[in-house]
Amino acid sequence: MLPFRLSVVVLFLLVSVLLPPFCLCIRSFRGDGLGLDGLSRFAEAPDYRNGKECPLMKNKESYVSSCDASFIHIAMTLDSEYLRGSMAAVHSVLRHASCPEHVFFHFVSAEFDPASPRVLTQLVRSTFPSLNFKVYIFREDTVINLISSSIRQALENPLNYARNYLGDILDSCVDRVIYLDSDVVVVDDIVKLWETNLTSTRVIGAPEYCHANFTKYFTDPFWSDPVLSRVFSTRNPCYFNTGVMVMDLVKWREGNYRKRIENWMEVQRQKRIYELGSLPPFLLVFAGHVEPIHHRWNQHGLGGDNVRGSCRSLHPGPVSLLHWSGKGKPWVRLDVKKPCEVDRLWEPYDLFIHGKDRQRLGFGSGSGSSTTTTLAGYSGYFL
Repeated sequence: MLPFRLSVVVLFLLVSVLLPPFCLCIRSFRGDGLGLDGLSRFAEAPDYRNGKECPLMKNKESYVSSCDASFIHIAMTLDSEYLRGSMAAVHSVLRHASCPEHVFFHFVSAEFDPASPRVLTQLVRSTFPSLNFKVYIFREDTVINLISSSIRQALENPLNYARNYLGDILDSCVDRVIYLDSDVVVVDDIVKLWETNLTSTRVIGAPEYCHANFTKYFTDPFWSDPVLSRVFSTRNPCYFNTGVMVMDLVKWREGNYRKRIENWMEVQRQKRIYELGSLPPFLLVFAGHVEPIHHRWNQHGLGGDNVRGSCRSLHPGPVSLLHWSGKGKPWVRLDVKKPCEVDRLWEPYDLFIHGKDRQRLGFGSGSGSSTTTTLAGYSGYFL
C-alpha cells in the first residue's frame, strides 16, 4: 500500500490528467468559517424570487445542475481586486431579472488569487444565499506564456484572458453564455440580452462601434505587413468591446476559436502588433463577423481612458447596461470622495459595508460563521 502522502500526490496527478487543463473545480462542502474578514464586508442581498409568469423550477430543493435547459447562463471572473464590482454586477442582474431563479452564474477564479477560490465562493454564497452558481479555478499557466506587455499593467492579468477558454472551462452541456466584465451594472431584464438571435454564421454577438477609428487598435508594423493586415481584406471590421458578449459555445468549440485567438497572441509575442491586452486578438478573429446588438447593452468607457481615468458622461440614447471600462472604477472614486457623475448610477447596487457601518450593523470579523457553499466538480486542494 502506498504511503498516504504519496497516495495524495498520485490522486492529484490523476485528476490533473483526467480533467481539462484549463481549470479545476471544488465540490460542495459545509464550511465552519474560513476566517476571512471579507465574509462580513458585504451585506446579504435581498432574496429575489421568480414571479408567477416564470417557468416552474425543476428539482428546486435538490442539487441544481447547470445543464438545466431553462437557465440563463452568465460567465464572469471573480477575484479579490474586482470583487466589489462583481458583487454589484450580480446584484444588478438579479434586481432587474424577471425570473432571477432562472439565472445561473459561472464564476472563473484565478488559481493563485490572494483570496482562495474557496473563500471567494463562500463569500458569494453568504451574500447571495439562493444564487445558482458554480466556481471554476482558472489555471493561469494556461495563458501566462502568451501574454505580452500592455499600456496598463492591469490589462496583463491572466484572468483577463479567461473568456478565451470558456468553451473549455464550462460544462459541455452549456451551449450559450453571456460574458460580463466585473465593472458593469445591468439596469434591464437580462433575458432580453439572452434572447439575442445569433445567425448561422455568427459565433458571438456584441454592440459594434463602426464609427471608431479601427486602425488605432493595431501598430504600424501590423498595418505595414501585407500578410498580417490581409486578415481584414475580406470583411468590414468594426470595434466591439469584449466586456459584454453573447457567445455560442457550440460553434466556439467546433471552430476551435480558442486556438485561433492563441495563434494571434503568439504572433504578438514575436512581432508587436497591438498595445492593448486581451481585446485585439478578439478583434483579429471576430471583427466583421459579429452579430450586432443594440448599443444600449454596453454603455462602455465610463471609467475614462486607460491612462488618466478621467470622467465621462453617458452616450445619448436608452441604457440597459453601464460599463466602467477604462482605468477609473466607481468604487475607488466613491471611496476617495472624488466620484464622477456616472458613478452615482453604480452606487445603488454596491453591497459593500464600510467599517463604521459594519460596527453599527453588528458585523464581526467574519470568523466562526457557518455557511453552506455550492461548489461543483473536483477538488484541487489535495496537499
